[in-house]
Amino acid sequence: MQQRFTDELLALAFTSGNAELKAASLVRCDAALDAVGAAVHGRMSAWTPGRIEVFGKHTDYAGGRSLLTAVERGFCLRAAPRADGMVRVADPSAHIQYEAPLDPGIVPIAGHWSNYVATAIRRIVLNFPEARTGVDIQFISDLPLAAGVSSSTALMISIFRAVAAINQLPETETWHRSLPTLPDLAGYLGAMEMGGAFGALAGLAGVGTLGGSQDQTAILCAEPHKVVDFSWMPVVKRGAYELPPTHCFVVASSGVVAEKSGAAKEKYNRASLMVRHLLSSWNGVTGRDDHSLAAAMESDVDAPSALRARLPECITAAFSATDLRHRLDQFLLETCTLIPAAAQAFETRDWRELRDVTARSFRAADEWLGNQIDETRALVRLAEVHGAVAASAFGAGFGGSVWAFVDTAGVDAFVRAWSDAYAGEFPRAAQQAMFFATAAAPPAAHWFDQGSTA
Repeated sequence: MQQRFTDELLALAFTSGNAELKAASLVRCDAALDAVGAAVHGRMSAWTPGRIEVFGKHTDYAGGRSLLTAVERGFCLRAAPRADGMVRVADPSAHIQYEAPLDPGIVPIAGHWSNYVATAIRRIVLNFPEARTGVDIQFISDLPLAAGVSSSTALMISIFRAVAAINQLPETETWHRSLPTLPDLAGYLGAMEMGGAFGALAGLAGVGTLGGSQDQTAILCAEPHKVVDFSWMPVVKRGAYELPPTHCFVVASSGVVAEKSGAAKEKYNRASLMVRHLLSSWNGVTGRDDHSLAAAMESDVDAPSALRARLPECITAAFSATDLRHRLDQFLLETCTLIPAAAQAFETRDWRELRDVTARSFRAADEWLGNQIDETRALVRLAEVHGAVAASAFGAGFGGSVWAFVDTAGVDAFVRAWSDAYAGEFPRAAQQAMFFATAAAPPAAHWFDQGSTA
């Protein structure tokens, strides 16, 4: 069984070592299905990675642009059909379990890991009433939790795709009409997490965050050995840049939890609400109906300066003119200047330019978004001290993780030095921190035991 799983993962472009590790997790999940008496026939496997937001800090829900890659850590899952309409989800390594009926009326538990599971289940049933077959799901994840690498989104996608595949939803007319491409599916899953409608697919309350579809797109549309380039609202691929084998990413989770549906939600949503307010103010003054801040700012060469000039008229009890100017400036700098420069740097392998652009991106997030903490500032500084080509925090912020781009020849020594230096400055946070090297990994995939993929 393990060799079969290994071969299937190698076909997805995993390295041999990672394929063997993931295969062992699939074997354990399969044994857990056996232990609960799950059906033997009709079983499926799935892989769902976490992601690195290389560039694109809070740009997706504003219609901007991002550079992304998947990581070699994520969710391994085995699923089997049930004879009833229940969905039972468990992690045999963490000994946690949740079950719920295929019913749009189930009530998620805010701030709990099952919130993402329940949100996916009830949205599936609302949009696809054909989903009547229950599913037994066992998963194992090696992602750090609530650390900015999209563990919660990866869980949600894992559950959605397992239930959808076993119920053959990709064969339905609704799916063909509304979700014909992977970017469409990513956009829909982003709307699911936020709670919004997607085209003709009605919305239902999400997990409580006002985000976009960056994480979902990275997970579904990543390419092995590449950084992918997407713009948002709608999801459009702009390019993909090959990473040389001489370099890789190292991820450091700070050990400071930043759960977007928990304690960090209000801070995360404030950045999103400022974008909504800027767009609404722009449309109100100009009489336009631009659908995103990016579209508004691209409508005329003078649009950014015109909006800046009107910021004193846009202040509210929650947002000062300075708040709004910083939010606008960070978005425009990241989307219009830094991301094009970073894309060019990756394409030409100009690491000096990448370092400079990355440093500007991090400063803007720290000073204008205000979403950094002492731990992430230290991780960026220490990565540079110990020889990283470039380093930046990523994700929602207010905790979370930092990526470093490093020479693979010295990656092991770099990881040790980086983690030791961090532990020296933040010994308490370091107890919960996680450091790991990763190549740009394959995107999410699922397949049935007979070998067919969907």
